[in-house]
Amino acid sequence: MAKMWAGLNAGVTDQIADDFNSSIGFDSRMYKQDITGSIAHAEMLSACGIISQPEKAQLVEGLLSILEDLESGALPIDPGSEDIHMFVEQELTKRIGDTGKKLHTARSRNDQVALDLRLYLRDEAVELKALLKELIAALHDQAAAHKSSIMPGYTHLQRAQPISFGHHLLAYCMMLLRDAGRIDDALRRMDVSPIGCCALAGTTYETDRVMEAKALGFSAIALNSLDGVSDRDYCLELMSVLSILMMHLSRLSEELILWCSWEFKFITLSDSYTTGSSIMPQKKNPDMAELIRGKTGRVYGDLMGLLTTLKGLPLAYNKDMQEDKECVFDAMDTVKACLKVAAPMIRTMTVHEDNMLAAAQKGFINATDLADYLVKKGLPFRSAYKIAGQIVAKCMADGQVLETLPLESYQAFSPLFEADLYSCIDLRACVEKRVSQGGTSLRSVEMQLSWVEEQLENF
Repeated sequence: MAKMWAGLNAGVTDQIADDFNSSIGFDSRMYKQDITGSIAHAEMLSACGIISQPEKAQLVEGLLSILEDLESGALPIDPGSEDIHMFVEQELTKRIGDTGKKLHTARSRNDQVALDLRLYLRDEAVELKALLKELIAALHDQAAAHKSSIMPGYTHLQRAQPISFGHHLLAYCMMLLRDAGRIDDALRRMDVSPIGCCALAGTTYETDRVMEAKALGFSAIALNSLDGVSDRDYCLELMSVLSILMMHLSRLSEELILWCSWEFKFITLSDSYTTGSSIMPQKKNPDMAELIRGKTGRVYGDLMGLLTTLKGLPLAYNKDMQEDKECVFDAMDTVKACLKVAAPMIRTMTVHEDNMLAAAQKGFINATDLADYLVKKGLPFRSAYKIAGQIVAKCMADGQVLETLPLESYQAFSPLFEADLYSCIDLRACVEKRVSQGGTSLRSVEMQLSWVEEQLENF
């Protein structure tokens, strides 16, 4: 079948070349955005006197009928079409005749596809943020429920200091809220309309690009026509945000995987978000968390793939840029799928506070507080640090913990130790003493919870 771009070229290509060139298999998902953009273009052409009012009405009515039929399933997308843009234009011309051929006046597929992609990603980002909000809310609610639950905090995966489980979960709320801010930042730079840039040099028609941009919800137009059609930095920026978001989800997943192991047993994930083994009946595998961790590499790969595709392209449009969509679509689909499973997985997990507390009671995670006790008695910190280390070594040799070591044993290391020592190294006291802003004390955690609530209200 001859192509709509037939002219100098015969418009007849080998079937193998057709299949290789076609993008309808993945860009068909942008049909709503393509039709929305075309309606705005018809309105602009009419307002500028380039087409008549009756022609505009005919175009808009035809486009709306195509949209309705696509939505209802009455019109299947032809897999033999080159892309979604050609499919819609061909279908429009079938329905309304030669007037349909006027729609492409003062635009090119180059600026049309750039427009459709921006519109599509803008719509997808709205759903992405809604899913992200659900996850942050789930983490917040679990943090609120366990704001006083003591657990060991870690550095180097070694027990370090006592914290609350709520404090730990709130750290992820902060990370994910920054991700939401990065999405907004990317959308601000995406908020530029390329339509009217045409193939690369603009058009000879007296058009109103600002009118068309406003009709499509953009706050500005691309000020350089070459730039408008030849860059995909808005895709790369959004994919970078998605990669950072996946990094945060992967870190959270890694901790869930550790916490639900028998070695930790801090949490139990719901049966709805775990699987069993094919041969080991005792197994309960955190497959959803593992898949989130695994899919992180996939999103990274999408970003690197598009960066590599674009790195050597001369201006303006090149067919290589057709490769942008599969990368960015896959990254967005993957992140949305991960968020959809992560939020309910967090909401339905069971927290074993007793196991967390028991783990915190081992490992001498109140040793810093032991040193601080001596510092407050006037001893230099480095001297206090050395004594605390020596006491820990004695406890390990004697099978004791700091809370059970007799006072006389302490006093053998320093006469500064008194009976009030034990209240100072109690784990709950250690947590409550972290009163600095952002710390793990109950008051501080409650302030963090309130702040996250405010952010969610303004999301």
